Order: sequence, then structure tokens, then C-alpha cells
Amino acid sequence: MSFITRRKPLELAQATEVSHLRKTLGWPHLMAMGVGAIIGTGIYTLIGVGAGQAGPAVILSFGIAGMVCVFAALCYAEMATLMPQAGSAYTYSYAGMGELVGWIIGWSLILEYTVVCSTVAVGWSGYAQGFLVARDMGLPQMLAAGPWGEPAGIINLPAVVITLAVTGLLLVGTRESATVNLFLVVFKVIALAAFVALTLPAFDASHFTPFMPFGFSAVEAPDGTKIGVMAAAAVIFFAFYGFDAISTAAEEAKNPARDLTIGIVGSMLACAAIYMLVAAAALGASPFNVFSKSGEPLAFILREQGHEMVAVLIGAAAVIALPTVIMAFMFGQSRVFFAMSRDGLLPTGLSAVNRRGVPAAVTVLTGVCAAAMAGFLPLKFIAEVANAGTLAAFIATAIAMMILRRQRPDLPRSFKTPIWWLVGPLAVLGCLYLFSSLAGITQVMFFVWNGVGLIVYLLYGRAKSRLAGT
Repeated sequence: MSFITRRKPLELAQATEVSHLRKTLGWPHLMAMGVGAIIGTGIYTLIGVGAGQAGPAVILSFGIAGMVCVFAALCYAEMATLMPQAGSAYTYSYAGMGELVGWIIGWSLILEYTVVCSTVAVGWSGYAQGFLVARDMGLPQMLAAGPWGEPAGIINLPAVVITLAVTGLLLVGTRESATVNLFLVVFKVIALAAFVALTLPAFDASHFTPFMPFGFSAVEAPDGTKIGVMAAAAVIFFAFYGFDAISTAAEEAKNPARDLTIGIVGSMLACAAIYMLVAAAALGASPFNVFSKSGEPLAFILREQGHEMVAVLIGAAAVIALPTVIMAFMFGQSRVFFAMSRDGLLPTGLSAVNRRGVPAAVTVLTGVCAAAMAGFLPLKFIAEVANAGTLAAFIATAIAMMILRRQRPDLPRSFKTPIWWLVGPLAVLGCLYLFSSLAGITQVMFFVWNGVGLIVYLLYGRAKSRLAGT
């Protein structure tokens, strides 16, 4: 069989008895993992960026990005329960479209998850440093920014420390880290509820006029940036994805058929509602062209309303909340790496599991790589490569779902994507449209990374694959 078309047998993709990962996660842990991954930098910072691009119609941008993710989430829910393995979109693509496509998706996710961990770590460092500086406890500049930062330093020490701290927590055990994540998620949801409660009394409907000042389509502004509802949606998409990390925990779910469905779909719908409610409250309390200029828009709005103490607490909530995003994505990256290693496409020693049921080698490797990127590279460079890989994974998952619906309608499916013949194409088209709205450098970096990945696959994975020779 050609290495391009050889597929992972569905029986193997559905088998979980080969796994040494422990089944310790229930649906509350999985849903908290999804909410923890989704609610982070997006709601705390991107709401301002999105408002600057779309005006009050940023609510529509949230809705569009959320709708595309809901379509993708429904496809993920079916595939995750059909193939309850750790590889997520990598496994689905491998079984549905062949080894080469599976490799491309897995390789894309390795970069994507690591980049998100680094991006959030640098963002956390900024919040933490600001919090410390306000109390005359800030670190020297040389220890608060990398050599290519603005202003430059030697190393972004807080970003390195938080990344390695999350790595250590994940090594303690899956259930233990998931329980810590659950408590932190509850805390940040309470903080957002407090923001809405305090800003609603100041709601002014005139802030929503004109509703769509920059139009609907993504167009280039005079300064070279993209504006419009769809430009904002392409950026805000970063604020929504994260539910896919839940599917990487499939082998550790107690009851995959039930727990994965609730975790994936539930977290996506809950976060979409939270985002739109918070965005409406923010726009009602302050004109978009005012708070969009702030790097911490929610805290800025509260200070403008005279809630100084609560603004401080919102900043503190961001410092506490962002590590949950790092935790979810680092967990997801290590499980994709683990699955590819187990299939022989990467060195098999990396799939070893320690006595706590954690793939320690890949977790440490992920943590060290993410810490190095966060410690020395500027946020702008890291963030520029985000989004493309996840969009590719969403597209591949939707296509794999549709292929298997056609080729293997007999397979038992505990969750079925409703109106799959419509939801699947909408997920694909929506993700393609968002991909086309991304910055050019993001698209270029995506193809460069996969060019490197193709070389690695041809030199190593193609011959070492467990399916080689079949």
C-alpha cells in the first residue's frame, strides 16, 4: 500500500486496550478543560482588538467565529466518540484520509499547541509584571522580556517559570491537574459574571450606532491592517478554539461516549454565550473606539465606571486564569505527540507512560520547547503563526467525518453530527474563509512548517510507521 494512501485500520483506531493512559476524567473535568482552554486571552484582550476592527459589530464577529467552531465541535464530538484515542484530528485524518494527511495534521497541531502555550505564557507574563509593578515589586526589564522584545531584555523569566510550572503540574497526574484546572475555571467564570453585573447598569444603546462602521468583509485599512467583521472574526477565532484539546483526552475519559460529547459541545456552547454576553456588556458600557485602545479592555472599562477594586480583581483573575489555557493546550500537544509516537511516525520511546499514567517524556519535551519560545521570542512573532494549524485540523476532522459517514455508515456511533451533510460542509467552508482572512505571514509560516514536516516524514516516519510494508 502506498504510504500516501495507507490508512490506520478503523479497528485499531477504535481500540483503547493498547493504551496505558488511565481513565480518570469525567465530563466535569473535560468540560472545565474546554472552558479553561477557550476562556483566556480571548475575552481578556481580543475583545478590544476585535472591537477596533469591527466596531460594535464585533458581537457579530464573535457569533460567526463561534458558529464555525460549533459546526466543527459537532464533527469532533462524533469522531471523538467513534475513535476514542489520544490523537484527536491526527487519528481521525489517519483513519479517514490516509497516513500522509494524518501526518500533516498531527505535525500542524504539534506546532499550533506549542505556539499557543508560548503565546499565552508571554501574555501571562505581561499581566503578572504589570500586577507586580503596580505594587513596586516588578522584575528588572532584563528578566521580563526576551532579547527581541520591545523593549528588549535577556529572558522573559515569568513566561518560562509559568510554562515549567504547568509542565510540573501535568507530570503530577492527569486527574490532579484536571481538578486544579476545574477550580481555576470556576474562579474566572465568576470574575466575568461580576464584570457583566457591574457594567449592565451603565448600558447605553447609543454605543451600538453605527453598528458596522468598517463593513462586513475583511478589507485592508490605510495602515495595512485588516478591518471589517470577518477580519475580526478571523482573529477572534483564536479566542474560541480549545475545545479540540478535549478530544485528545479520549483515552483518559471514564465514559467516552457520554463525557466527550458533553465536554466538547457543552464547553463550546457555554463559552459562545459567555463571550457574546461579555462583549455586549462591554460595548454598552463604553464606546468601542475608547476601550479598544486598551491592552486590558475589561479592567479599563471597570476603572472608567469607578470600580477600581474590581478592576484590580479582574487583572488578578487574568493572572490566575491564563495558566489554565497553557495547561489545556500543553495537555493536548503531549497527547498528539504521544499518539504519533505510538504509531511509529515519531520515535517510539516518546510514548512511554510513567507510573502516574502520564506520557512524561513528551510532556517534558513540550514544556521545555514552549518555555524556550516564550522566554526568548517576542509575542508578535509567536502569535503570527497561530490559528492556521487549528483551522486545518478542523477542516480535516469535518472531511473525515463525512468520508466515514459515506464509506462506513454501519459503524456504531454513540453521537451523530446532526444534519451531517450540511454541518460538515459548513464547517469546512467556514474554516477556509477564516483561513483566507488570516494575515499573510500566518499562512506562509503554516506552509513552511509543513514543508519541514514533510521532510521529517519522508526521512523517518514513512519507513518507521507501524503500517510500513502493508
